[in-house]
Amino acid sequence: MVSPKRSRIAVVGTDSFRGKEIKNTLEKGRLAAVDVDFFDVDVDEEFSKLTQFCGEARAIQRLTPESLGEEDLVFLAADKDTNIAFGNQAKEKKYLAIDLNESFNQIKDIPLVVAGVNADLIHRTKSAIIANPHPVSIILSHIIRSLDRRFGLKRIVSSVLQPASAMEESGIQELANQSASLLSSSPLSKKVFKAQAAFNLLSQIESLNEDGFSPQEKQVISEIKRIFKNEDLPLSLSFIQTPVFHTYSIMSFFELKAKATLKNIKDLFNENSYFKFLSPSKSCPVSSISVAGKDEIFIGQVKKDRSFPNSFWVWAVADNLTRGSALNAYAIAKEALTKHPDKK
Repeated sequence: MVSPKRSRIAVVGTDSFRGKEIKNTLEKGRLAAVDVDFFDVDVDEEFSKLTQFCGEARAIQRLTPESLGEEDLVFLAADKDTNIAFGNQAKEKKYLAIDLNESFNQIKDIPLVVAGVNADLIHRTKSAIIANPHPVSIILSHIIRSLDRRFGLKRIVSSVLQPASAMEESGIQELANQSASLLSSSPLSKKVFKAQAAFNLLSQIESLNEDGFSPQEKQVISEIKRIFKNEDLPLSLSFIQTPVFHTYSIMSFFELKAKATLKNIKDLFNENSYFKFLSPSKSCPVSSISVAGKDEIFIGQVKKDRSFPNSFWVWAVADNLTRGSALNAYAIAKEALTKHPDKK
């Protein structure tokens, strides 16, 4: 009996935040008949940099233009320039590249995929690259799909509370340093955030366009409309930078087409495995602290707005590195390898 061909996977950018999380997700998921290799651009000598995978020490290999070619699938979790370079050679070298770092998100010909929402694109696309959407696009797409399929949507308005980890490790480090500096009355470092981020809220961390929106806000709105193939989707949102380390917290206003009760909305979230609905609790609220590192989109308060017909507020919190990135990329990879295990 001939054994089935083992699929080969590579992680490019192993030591980045998203690289570490996809490595952890691969370790937990244990895809069958898969070999995984790890690469980083800053490796100079063989065996000079190590990582742990499935209980074993593994070498992180040096990344060169010739490094990849035998792989079936490559996770791109490095800096933008590196991701673009190795994504652009995917078609020639016949591997599927999954971009975790939003390097290709604004290229219309490259599909944005949210597993459980538009995963059919995985097998219909001719592109050798699939882009992981922005974490907020992933989180909101799940909520929008669930509500729209059951009740229809007239309007969506979201306030997005962004964590420091959206700026990778440098954002977390600067928030920690600023917090320590303020408590010790020392000078503040302001390199990642151009204003004080610790113990503060910032409504602007980027330059604004003529409408007053930031590029990131416009990007997320554009991504969600692409995911649903609906340029008329009635969605508006605004980002606020918050002094927390992990998770996006999103308060959204939904105006529905069909009549619904509070129980209807809560039951909808309870029926879907992507969500975890928790009744509001003073002792254990759905918050950044309680949700960090978890896999689901946590739904806390759901409020029926009596001022507007058939309208609800929904409080949702999800980890930007797990549900908002690695778990979605892993699901894309699993689907691609399950249906087409041999892409050579």
